Amino acid sequence: MTATPAITGETAQVVTVIDGDTLTVRTASGEAVVRLIGIDAPERGTAGQSAECYFEEATATLRLLTPPGTIVILERDVSETDRYGRLLRYVWIEQDGRWLLVNEELVRRGAAVARRYPPDVRYADRLEAAQRQAQHERRGLWDACTAPSQSPAPLPAPSPRSGCDPSYPDLCLPPPPPDLDCRDIPQRRFRVLPPDPHRLDADGDGIGCESG
Repeated sequence: MTATPAITGETAQVVTVIDGDTLTVRTASGEAVVRLIGIDAPERGTAGQSAECYFEEATATLRLLTPPGTIVILERDVSETDRYGRLLRYVWIEQDGRWLLVNEELVRRGAAVARRYPPDVRYADRLEAAQRQAQHERRGLWDACTAPSQSPAPLPAPSPRSGCDPSYPDLCLPPPPPDLDCRDIPQRRFRVLPPDPHRLDADGDGIGCESG
């Protein structure tokens, strides 16, 4: 292992990969679960629901990049943990003599999509640029997940916000009336800010239409 990169972070060793955006590491303080910041990988599926498109491949991609035993650097943004107690971190590895941001590489390979989760947006522009590249080259889930119900929504193109309700900054939804629900909207897992006039964030965690 070469010298630590110019990153303010903590050295850790990978123990297991849980899914495409979550892993367990061992630090000087013990074992911890890490949720990679700024990305969203296909979910495993719960309560009898099948796994989302590209779940197995996304998990395998993270395992390929960070197999058990890999030494990583964990970089914090603003938040320490999420509501589940998982560490929120950018994960860096050394590969071919250079330092690679794993969060970004997963998006570039089409194994995850870029998501802005304020206030942790230090590398949001980099992640979104990687997603545009993956979409253009139809990598990973952008090629495999062709059904409209399975394919993640692409990043919205820059456009005037006239007529768009400010509660939904990542897509343009008109204010009510009419009242919209998640069945009327193809996008999933987008940011929602108060007052959420369409009531798309049912559990109040700031993310709208998380399933369905």
